[in-house]
Amino acid sequence: MSNLAGGLRLPAWKSPAEARAFVADAIRPIAERLDLARRLEPYADRRFRKEQADDCFLICLDDVSEIPFLNDIAGVEEYQHRARIRCTSPACFVTATPSDPVYDAYWTRWLGLTNDPRVAVEPPADQRLGISRGCLNPPARERLVSLIDKHDRVAIHPYMSIEPCWELARTLRHAASSVTSVQVVGPPPPVTWVANDKATFNEVVTAVLGPGWIPETRTADDADGLSTHLMALSSVWPAVGLKRTRCASAMGNQVFDSATLRARPAEDVKRLVRQFLTRTEWTQGETVLAVAWETATASPSTQFWIDRDAGGPTCHGVYEQILAGDRKVFVGSRTSTLPAEVDLTLTRAGYWVSLALQEIGYFGRCSFDYLVIGDPQGDYQVRFTECNGRWGGTSLPMALVERIAPHYRPAPGRFEPYRAQDVTYAGLVGARFKDVLELVQDEAYDPSTRKGRFIFYNVGPISRFGKFDVIALGETPERADAAILEDLPRLLGV
Repeated sequence: MSNLAGGLRLPAWKSPAEARAFVADAIRPIAERLDLARRLEPYADRRFRKEQADDCFLICLDDVSEIPFLNDIAGVEEYQHRARIRCTSPACFVTATPSDPVYDAYWTRWLGLTNDPRVAVEPPADQRLGISRGCLNPPARERLVSLIDKHDRVAIHPYMSIEPCWELARTLRHAASSVTSVQVVGPPPPVTWVANDKATFNEVVTAVLGPGWIPETRTADDADGLSTHLMALSSVWPAVGLKRTRCASAMGNQVFDSATLRARPAEDVKRLVRQFLTRTEWTQGETVLAVAWETATASPSTQFWIDRDAGGPTCHGVYEQILAGDRKVFVGSRTSTLPAEVDLTLTRAGYWVSLALQEIGYFGRCSFDYLVIGDPQGDYQVRFTECNGRWGGTSLPMALVERIAPHYRPAPGRFEPYRAQDVTYAGLVGARFKDVLELVQDEAYDPSTRKGRFIFYNVGPISRFGKFDVIALGETPERADAAILEDLPRLLGV
């Protein structure tokens, strides 16, 4: 083990073989307890094989139906259009809402990206975000079959590798006569949930890296146990919190001031816990986390790609998250401005945990969220807070920047500065993407000339909510920040 800042330690091994042996031993008890070997067997026929990637037709879709509370996000059904970011021809993307012809033209003629076909689906009435199940309805299924029947190999390229995506792969394999395989670009669902369940992921981090790499955490599956844990933690930490294990973007979090909590009678604390469980639609018996809510200097993330072969996981970037409100809801990210030593610590820690996930069968995009505690220039510590075993609000704009502004791609020890964020302006309600383009004019980034600063995506919510996603390129982090925080509102007149 090697010492790092704040007394934390990382494994240190001389060869890849030793590293893999170490993580295999560390992760084995968790894999055996979860019975992963047996549970992965039914997915073997649809697991992605790199050697079959050539000439593979991609079906890109953003099915977020198994992440709780996303229904509450304004315009979330329009987020499905982000799937086209992952389209590398031959490919198609799937959405339940229509596309904007002006944005289609912007995508192909202005950004110079591929004009891949969109497949329209109608999700189940009780699950409007269930894109994969919508693909099983006859019109969408027939359209998909007509597209893939010209190809030998097909792959479902999901936002998150959940069970409905694998069911769709099986259905299409039997429906298309000329297709020999339909695989999924992602881990089998049992492994998807090892990464995305906060309680299980905490176990993985501690097993691989040892103590100190996650905030102090206690678990319980009832209100009495959680209230007891909160009170115990509140005697040590200035703030404490509750976390549901499978929610995204802080939707399942609640933070409490410890002094206020200690001043309440025990029955009041239990009542607060019950209210949290009711609000977050908790199912009886499900594990919930009680955590120390530490004050962070920064909340960065690392973006990894985990292959299925023997090659090690690759870190594609270190980013600082842009968080809003007491619950720290994610609204965007920017390339890291932290000291190089901190970036290296985050990358090395993420590598070891990625290696453990790879050992149990994880494949595809994966990111880790952290807290940096203390002084990044001096004495600091790092905590993992969660894993996003899927694409997301940082990796999707990262992929888009890599496609149209490759000179901004991360290089060893250097990241070109940009900021990606969803923005909402009440003054744009009722507007169209066409109006936004007309207002920003030549400030829209043009890949052919490398002029302009703004790249737009996820523009579907503009008309109803005045909301869209934007990437601002800048010569410095400060200029990228100012572009979104100051210049864009000025250009839009909001």
